[in-house]
Amino acid sequence: MKFLFPALSFVLLAHYSFSQKDIGLNYAETITNEGLQKQLTIIASAEMEGRETGTEGQRKAAAYIQNQFRQIGLTSPPTIINYQQNYPLNRDTLIPKTFKIGNHKYDFGKDYIVTPGSSDENEFKSKTIIFAGYGIAAKNYDDYAGKDVKDKLAVIFTGEPKVSGRYLVSDSTIPSSWGSGISRKAQLAKEKGAKALIVINLAIDTITSLLAENSKTSDIYFPSEKKADDKKVPVINIVPAVVTHFFGVNESAEIIEAAKGSNPLKDFTIEKNIKSKLAYRKIKIPSTASNVIGFVEGSDKKNEFVFLTAHYDHLGKKGDVIYYGADDDGSGTTGVIEMARAFAKAKADGFGPRRTVVFMTVSGEEEGLWGSEYYSDNPLFSLDSTTVDLNTDMIGRIDPERKKGDSTNYVYVIGDDKISSDLMPISKGVNKRYTNLELDYKFNDVDDPQKIYYRSDHYNFARKGVPIIFFFDGIHNDYHKPTDTVDKINFDTMEKRARFIFLTAWEIANMDRMLKRDLPLPTEER
Repeated sequence: MKFLFPALSFVLLAHYSFSQKDIGLNYAETITNEGLQKQLTIIASAEMEGRETGTEGQRKAAAYIQNQFRQIGLTSPPTIINYQQNYPLNRDTLIPKTFKIGNHKYDFGKDYIVTPGSSDENEFKSKTIIFAGYGIAAKNYDDYAGKDVKDKLAVIFTGEPKVSGRYLVSDSTIPSSWGSGISRKAQLAKEKGAKALIVINLAIDTITSLLAENSKTSDIYFPSEKKADDKKVPVINIVPAVVTHFFGVNESAEIIEAAKGSNPLKDFTIEKNIKSKLAYRKIKIPSTASNVIGFVEGSDKKNEFVFLTAHYDHLGKKGDVIYYGADDDGSGTTGVIEMARAFAKAKADGFGPRRTVVFMTVSGEEEGLWGSEYYSDNPLFSLDSTTVDLNTDMIGRIDPERKKGDSTNYVYVIGDDKISSDLMPISKGVNKRYTNLELDYKFNDVDDPQKIYYRSDHYNFARKGVPIIFFFDGIHNDYHKPTDTVDKINFDTMEKRARFIFLTAWEIANMDRMLKRDLPLPTEER
């Protein structure tokens, strides 16, 4: 009998150790298809109005996530109120005065509308006008190659080049980020030294009175503390007929015809010595948006932090058309909420994490990673003590470009071979033990034409030296369209991906030490 107790103790201890090793799997299994669908149906509903940053829809979404964090039992950081970290935004009201090129004076609302630049200057003058194609400078395609636009008025088209069904910038059938909007092009023009951009949108032959009136109020913007070179030039949108006034009939017809077919424009060289002037008055109106943050406090390593992030904003409404953003990034936001629920349940059951796990959903991602930039410059938890950020941006769909393996059983993994040599063995080990997803590194190269590494909120942790992994499903045909809706989500695949991310966080949250920071940071700026 005296030998039975030690033997029994050994068996029980072995069983306990095994249970501890796999306890995370028990809580990962609380993340279910049904739970994810319930959350996403609300987050990507018409009621949320597309969740555009700075709008009522975004504020509704923030309030919903805040209430979920409270019901789950997360703790709100003590330095903010009700889980929301507010950050400043501005909106400009414009009073147009003068736009003149050569001897032509143009009428606001008939010939042009203008979006102010980031500078407080309300006037510019230039002696030269130069054509700069689509205004793109990328690895596979560069409109600025061999052109000097410094102190000149640059003229560009909206969109991006496409040949035989493939976009030249992304080298795929999926458009790059350059093709959607003008913001990035305006920033590049500033970096190149241009005075302003003239933008030709071939889809707009005339400027309606409603468009002209709406243009007097700018899109909301983030008053970034970054250097002035990162800001934007004024953008002057003109009707196509105006082009002939400064480029002439023949040259204008040639570039317009090429742009109609989305042909490359980088080899067109047109430069004219013509004086131009733009003047307007700009009035700033302050506003705010918010990140929603809650945490589960750790035990013996509570002053070290694991972050789980996603962005809850999307593109809002264009007239009566709602951009639902179910996958981008309702799926990631839903994943973070359900992972928070799993960690909170584990803590309530007596199996809480050793490190504090912070759940942060940010706004402003679609506009330029504003919310995560603000957080990384104004952190509520020490970034030196933040061991990792696991960022989830789009995990509910299938990439139509992916032609290998099991299309329902993969996730793109980005960044686990950067900053920390610990990360890749952990993510691969967790996957091998528990989920057996196909880990695809297609977008992991920082020089990938689509620059995915720089295009979500993990980047603002990485630039501060925090190890990151970005989990992603690829760019599908409904990306940034009103058709990105809940009915297109593959919830079985989403469940598996969310469980994998949870288990990776569980592993890192319970390690004996923080992740090493022993690999160089990628040096390229966004």
